[in-house]
Amino acid sequence: MSDVTTQPLSANFDVSRAIDDGVITNVQKMAYLLAALAIVMDGFDGQMIGYAIPAIIKEWGIARSAFSFAVATGLMGMAIGSLSAGVLSDRFGRKPVLIASILLFGSATVTIGLAPDVTAIAIIRFFAGLGIGAALPAATTLTAEFIPLRTRTMAVITACVCYPLGGMLAGLAAGQILPVFGWRVFFYIGGSLPIIYALILILTLNESPKYLARQSARWEELRKLLTRMAHDVEKVREFTEGLIDNAKRGSIGDLFRHGRAFDTSWLWITFFVTQLSIYTAFSWLPTMLTTEGVSPALAGMGLTAYNLGGVIGAVLCAMAINQFGSRGPMVFWAAMSAVTAFALKAIDITGATETFLWGLGLHGLFVTALQCAMFTLCAHIYPTLIRTTGAASAMAFGRLGAFTSSFAGAAMISAGGASAYLNLLGGSMLVAVVSLALIRAHIGPKESADQAEI
Repeated sequence: MSDVTTQPLSANFDVSRAIDDGVITNVQKMAYLLAALAIVMDGFDGQMIGYAIPAIIKEWGIARSAFSFAVATGLMGMAIGSLSAGVLSDRFGRKPVLIASILLFGSATVTIGLAPDVTAIAIIRFFAGLGIGAALPAATTLTAEFIPLRTRTMAVITACVCYPLGGMLAGLAAGQILPVFGWRVFFYIGGSLPIIYALILILTLNESPKYLARQSARWEELRKLLTRMAHDVEKVREFTEGLIDNAKRGSIGDLFRHGRAFDTSWLWITFFVTQLSIYTAFSWLPTMLTTEGVSPALAGMGLTAYNLGGVIGAVLCAMAINQFGSRGPMVFWAAMSAVTAFALKAIDITGATETFLWGLGLHGLFVTALQCAMFTLCAHIYPTLIRTTGAASAMAFGRLGAFTSSFAGAAMISAGGASAYLNLLGGSMLVAVVSLALIRAHIGPKESADQAEI
């Protein structure tokens, strides 16, 4: 069998090289699909609050500023969840952390449907945020570690694009559920689906083979997995995972050692400003539109259009990175994120609502896609030992930007309406242009991809 890697007795088997240079088997395709669906669930539950806020405000007769704290606690939970899950999954595995995070945010989302007031929503949303924040870095790392090098960029970005896809599905569900059954049923349904899916993952999801290579007690499990992935490892006695440090496990401090401090710093800044922009949209876009006089139904469509643009843009960005490397396309995507945000200020929202919605879709095409590409950059910059920690730490720092958006978004709407709100979206992305340009360890162009060290 031509695709089988055969090893002589007692030989070491480099799991990283075997996967990076190997074919994509059905086992790997299934791992990718399961991780992508987990991110869909993550995006669905993560963005539900943005769609539900206008309905809750109307039912309870409260000011939108009252929701700033509820939005903030959820985003702070995401920051803590991202950081904690990265360290835990590098130590205990990607699979258990991913499943636990889905169970957590699913259960918490169901509980939001029982909330008697905004304070209760704020508390519950914090715990939901812990799970939502943990799921994405674990799922993207799992994807990166199952997929060969030549298709890894496309795989990771198309997996990440499932987050705005989940948000888009949440918008479609909100349009059907909120007017008929109300926001409580919306949360019941949105939380139940992840719980069911987490139980399915327990039976179907495989642990990352690159992680298993570092756990000698689980080498028999790894041997069976690699055999299903078309590698002949029956006679292999020792598994290795590429060029790794002597340390038994990674830490956040490792992100700033061995010449990584410069890139880690700028990467974190990029995550901060990108999530400031994105979560200003996720949390406050429908509210901003209703404040400007747009109907609640059309206001929800604004965020749906934003997410749909992100789905399309992420695929285009992945193709560009595969061909040209990451620096040029990512800087361009950031620049166009700023340009489209500022250009929206020229459109009369109430007089040309449809045009404005199309403009939101175009803006989402650039900014949301950029966040998806940044996870691929994380997978490139950091080795396996600290890969999840690297992605999760960057995401956690980014969540601080998202946390800032919980207050900044409402403040901009109150102070200057749509114009100030769009200035926040565009201004943050101007910073991203600079920070992305300064990162040194970008992914190389397609012709040198086989030389890249992932």
